[in-house]
Amino acid sequence: METIHHKTETIHHTMETSCNTTETSSNTTETSSNRNKQQHNRNKQQQAIAGFICKDMRPYSVVENVGFRRLMKVMEPNYVIVSRKRLSEEVIPNMYQTVKDGVMCKLKTAERVGITSVTWTSVATESYMSVTAHYIDELWNLVSYVLQTTEVQTDHRSVSLAEMLTKAMEEWGLLSKDPAIVTDNAANMIRAVEITGLTHVGCFAHIINLASQAGLKLPNVARLLGRVRHIAKFFHRSTTATRILKEKQKLLQLNAHKLKIDVVTHWNSALEMLERFLEQQPMISAALLSPDVRRNEKDLCSLKEEDITDAEDVVRALKPMKTATQVMSEEKCPTLSVIAPLHALLLKEMTSLPEDSRVVKDTKDEIKKNLSTRYVNQKDMLYVASAIDPRFKALPFLNEEERDRTFSRLQTEAVCGMEEDAYNQDAAADEVDGVEEEVEPQSPAPKQFKQSSALESLLGEAYRPQQEVGPQKTKAAEAEDEIKRYRARRPVGLQDNPLIWWRENEKEYPLLARMAKRYLCVPGTSVTSERVFSTAGDIITAKRSCLTPGHVNELLFLQKNLSNPE
Repeated sequence: METIHHKTETIHHTMETSCNTTETSSNTTETSSNRNKQQHNRNKQQQAIAGFICKDMRPYSVVENVGFRRLMKVMEPNYVIVSRKRLSEEVIPNMYQTVKDGVMCKLKTAERVGITSVTWTSVATESYMSVTAHYIDELWNLVSYVLQTTEVQTDHRSVSLAEMLTKAMEEWGLLSKDPAIVTDNAANMIRAVEITGLTHVGCFAHIINLASQAGLKLPNVARLLGRVRHIAKFFHRSTTATRILKEKQKLLQLNAHKLKIDVVTHWNSALEMLERFLEQQPMISAALLSPDVRRNEKDLCSLKEEDITDAEDVVRALKPMKTATQVMSEEKCPTLSVIAPLHALLLKEMTSLPEDSRVVKDTKDEIKKNLSTRYVNQKDMLYVASAIDPRFKALPFLNEEERDRTFSRLQTEAVCGMEEDAYNQDAAADEVDGVEEEVEPQSPAPKQFKQSSALESLLGEAYRPQQEVGPQKTKAAEAEDEIKRYRARRPVGLQDNPLIWWRENEKEYPLLARMAKRYLCVPGTSVTSERVFSTAGDIITAKRSCLTPGHVNELLFLQKNLSNPE
């Protein structure tokens, strides 16, 4: 009995030990799981803070601010806030690399990439070059990514800028994508792209600005603008004049708009200054007649009747230039294809008429003279871009000979694309064959014999499918056939998005669809990159002017490319 009792105790002890071990193992697993979950949550919180800093353009020091720390204490009492040092040296650089890898993968799928680039100066007087890439994805969406913002360490000489552009193309693997680079029309930028050997497109919005500035600098126009500017500045600095102007506006039940003052570098600000002055002119004249205003500014006088007429004529003459600038600022629709028809239209609109006043005639002549010198060496590319856009494919701004020549050029490029594809496929096949030769041969798989059906055994010979025999079309004939069918269709409306049209008709015109992706991805303006400059002005504030160039690059890149949380 004692032996039995002893064995029973031993078994009981063993079971108890086993249970304790199982319980301990279970607790350990649970603890490990909790620890992993906590670490995962901490990482998510760090990423959220980093995303908050990048997307909302906050300084790294925000994590040290009392208000932020108090907020986090309420939201997550046990969370230890990531340090400013770790954010700038580890968390955000890692996030930058992850997003960069994703962008590079997407760029590899592009048929072609358009590039916009601008140079700018920070509040710390450091010069930078920002580069943005544009392409059309498989769903025919126009996609843009800010690639990098690099410090211009030496000077703005063309050779230095060319080296920076080439290095950017190499780093992002874009040289094989036949990039077309869009810049402003500064001589150093034009020369820089020329040195790289890449295709250059002058920003059309910048060209409009330069041409309009040329017209506004004429003595008679400049004198008129000077008078309007003098009055606008007076109302800006005089509280008495501003108060009386508001009283007159209220009395006449008109919009209480402030007068505008132009900015030297933006021509459209001069137009807006004139428009606002003419809108408020009756109230301005009434306010200037007030004794309270005259007492403080005796030399100030309103414009004469002929000045008002000239101002109205100048505004009317410059309206097409303003509308063209607005069209070129479109982000979701192709703009390269718009340049040729708009350029032709503006040349026509800037042709002076017999009834034009002397001021308007001189202004139009000067603007037309400036516009006539633009795109002389790029017109073939611009015509093809318009031809491949279903809105402008009729090319009404060209004569019949030029239209035929443009589509002939398009056909040649489409054929070259087909031949390049065939060459690449052959090269890839040869590479695969070479790899297969090195692989140890395997035993052939056993042949499978398909059992014939009864119907096939009786009628198979008579009804066996026959291969179509006929002359095979050449690549040139295929391209010519597509172009004929494409030209026969009616153009779509100007309000329609050509990318949507191509998405719906890609299968019907596969060769031309490829050409559409090659041309319509290139912007006609560098406005997008100029907006990056505006963002950079927010990022590099006085508080953050000590940011290193590397930090500037990372923050601008993530601000533009980091996906918004759902």
